[in-house]
Amino acid sequence: MISTDKANYTEFLSRSVNYLENRGFDNIKADLEGYETPKSFVRKGSDITITPDIVADKKGIKHFFEISVKSEKPHLLKSKWMFLDVLSKMKSYRFKIISTKGHYKFTNTMLSDLNMEKTMIKIDS
Repeated sequence: MISTDKANYTEFLSRSVNYLENRGFDNIKADLEGYETPKSFVRKGSDITITPDIVADKKGIKHFFEISVKSEKPHLLKSKWMFLDVLSKMKSYRFKIISTKGHYKFTNTMLSDLNMEKTMIKIDS
């Protein structure tokens, strides 16, 4: 998510963290009470900061998870996803998208626009 969308979807972020915990992920970092905030990446020479929604480990492999919900600023979300996808490939990490009912079409359109082959994790409300 980008910061303008985050306030409306804290509960979905919490459900997503619970989903990952139940599937064996550990060392989970998320911008939620009780969790460490994920590391941010700052673009040199600008004030642009990118922070993954959730970072977790499983079997020694780091995973970035992005919460996909309809956004008023899809171009910012696309830039964030492209950066995290490239970074995860460079570092042999994994990058996955989590969405929920009512946001699947938006997510699929975004992935198609980016020509990104991702199977989204669907968490029902």
